[in-house]
Amino acid sequence: MKKNRLTKPVVVAAGCILLCFAAGLSRAQSASPSAVHTPMAAPSGTHPKKSSALEDDFAGLNYTDEQKAEIEKIHLNTKSLQDKVVKDDKLTGDQKDAMLLGYTRMEYGQMFKVLTPEQQKQVRKKMRDRRVADQAAKQKQKPMAGQTSTPASTPAK
Repeated sequence: MKKNRLTKPVVVAAGCILLCFAAGLSRAQSASPSAVHTPMAAPSGTHPKKSSALEDDFAGLNYTDEQKAEIEKIHLNTKSLQDKVVKDDKLTGDQKDAMLLGYTRMEYGQMFKVLTPEQQKQVRKKMRDRRVADQAAKQKQKPMAGQTSTPASTPAK
């Protein structure tokens, strides 16, 4: 009799777990391909190319010797972290790409902190100008992409 009282709750709990698992699988399988996020990333196992736009934001600045040394230290530290990620076999390609991008962003943030307030203003202005140019380029492409030839409507007979 005690055996029957314990069996029923265990079976009910197992059934609930199974149903939740099956519902999760069916939702994952029924997701439309457009709903699945596929990031555009560099092939796994390689360092992502540093954004030339970001590098351009820091280009043309006159660094002091101390700034050069600190930036080199930041770069070497970031490179060692990125090398560890590339060699990690436990991570998937997407995970590696995300971590490499994150380390690159952290590197630029640390480099920005090394700059003087005047240099930071120059970098902010370059970034703002680049964003404005990018938005203008997108606006130019948008109308062109939206233009499609529509067939002339034919009168109904």
